[in-house]
Amino acid sequence: MKLAKITQLLEEFAPLSLQEHYDNSGLMIGNPTDEIRSALICIDITEEVIDEAKSGGFNLIISHHPLIFKEIKKLNKKPGVEQIIVDCIKNDIAIYAMHTNVDNIKSGVNGVIADKIGLINTSTLSEKSGLFRKLVTFCPAKNAEKLRSALFEQGAGQQGNYDCCSFNMTGTGTFKGNDNAKPFIGEKNIRQTEQEIRIETIYPVHKEKSILSALINTHPYEEVAYDIFTLENTYNEFGAGIIGELNEEIGEIAFLKKLKTVFGVKIVKHSTLLNKPIKKVAVCGGSGSFLISVAKAREADIFISGDIKYHDFFEAHNKLLIADIGHYESEQFTKELIHTILIKKFPNFALRISEINTNPIQYY
Repeated sequence: MKLAKITQLLEEFAPLSLQEHYDNSGLMIGNPTDEIRSALICIDITEEVIDEAKSGGFNLIISHHPLIFKEIKKLNKKPGVEQIIVDCIKNDIAIYAMHTNVDNIKSGVNGVIADKIGLINTSTLSEKSGLFRKLVTFCPAKNAEKLRSALFEQGAGQQGNYDCCSFNMTGTGTFKGNDNAKPFIGEKNIRQTEQEIRIETIYPVHKEKSILSALINTHPYEEVAYDIFTLENTYNEFGAGIIGELNEEIGEIAFLKKLKTVFGVKIVKHSTLLNKPIKKVAVCGGSGSFLISVAKAREADIFISGDIKYHDFFEAHNKLLIADIGHYESEQFTKELIHTILIKKFPNFALRISEINTNPIQYY
């Protein structure tokens, strides 16, 4: 199938607008019109993963971590990223990454971790703001319902467990078309007064293009008047980390042992034991130390992540237990997540989860 069809599905699940400013998620190598035979899914793109793709005949690699993070000025086949890029281009292998955009949705990386641990009553640990906008437009009363429906079909008006949300107010609009106008109502060069409905509805930023297209194509007026406002509202589906509860309280040592089993780790680095049971759990895949203070404020009993630095452990302040299970280990199930997204939509498409363990950190 066309590469664009695959990337469209992935970006519907985890829009690129959700990625952090420093990230480079999305299509890095390849053209949307490329024909894809099969795809390999991994956490990191290494030379070993490229060899696996070539030997298996895969011409698309979907990775969690982007291959290209820093600026590249030359391609001299230097071992590492440069060599991999050249190798992919020579072998017509496309590269796509889902990184912080899939970190920042509740059903993404952290949602999988929460499921593996067995958390219930989950919510986003730190919600993101600035991801929603408000559309205000004005429409003849008799055409308002058709326009509202068109906007709702494209994802406008969704808020929590509700959809088709809007606010409507009746008012009077005036306009006068010139000689070149093609007025829907009234005549050229004559001022028209019309009863109109002011329609207000919110939408996520990543759906703006399709929503504005629906507005322009459905609205009866030749010139469509509308306003867009940026909102600072947050939404529980978007943001960093997950917090939830265990079905039953469990002792600290027993829970740390559970983490070792679930994530297949030999050791768990942790802060001072507090000698109290674990019930409320906060998690963040990858490097999550920036959420320690949030986990404390949300009164979590334990915060689980990777890449916790020496001084970060001091931030526990005997308020919660901090557990470092490793960066790769915390994100390892992302491969399963990507596979599930694709196989549900394309059950006959050739997919494989990479058998290469790309974790650069080893334990003795």
